[in-house]
Amino acid sequence: GWYTILTGEYRLPPTANLLRLLVQQSNCFIVVERGAAGMNAMTRERALMQSGEMRGGSNFGRGQMVASDYGLSPEIVFSNSDAGGIGGALGGLVGGGRGRALAAIGGNMQTKEASALLTLIDNRSGVQVAASEGSASKTDFGAFGALAGRSAGGGLGGYTNTAQGKVIAAAFMDAFNQMVRSLRNYKAQTVRGQGLGGG
Repeated sequence: GWYTILTGEYRLPPTANLLRLLVQQSNCFIVVERGAAGMNAMTRERALMQSGEMRGGSNFGRGQMVASDYGLSPEIVFSNSDAGGIGGALGGLVGGGRGRALAAIGGNMQTKEASALLTLIDNRSGVQVAASEGSASKTDFGAFGALAGRSAGGGLGGYTNTAQGKVIAAAFMDAFNQMVRSLRNYKAQTVRGQGLGGG
């Protein structure tokens, strides 16, 4: 539901570019390309190498790609202080500690607050390593503007030039910062006989 509101009503791009920017600029993780366009480009280069068309010394041989150790899963809960009626009921169905109601039930609503949830999954074991929640209101735009800057902002579309986008971006920034703090103190879990979390 949140993705439909994000791309349909708010006409914002998918969250992938925004999350890539946050993760890359944090310098806490190395970001690997797994999108369709990027993977197609890498496949084309390898096909050119196999055809013999590349100049000597171009190393596109096997064993060059970096493994994706973790996957990051996003979710957004929209909020609107003026939302009532069915909006409040839907918020109760969705849940969440703060009981926020889904916004954009009607076409005239504007996002005043947003809550973002990020989940970090170990791709080898499928173990959830971390989960964090961040929130922002329409007054929390300054920090994201400093992060995005002029050069990065162009690729983020509505996340830097619309009120809804700025609130969502600030919520994701808050969630990511919370995740980084929690991961600094992360201790791998163990389950007797399973070796769970030993990676």
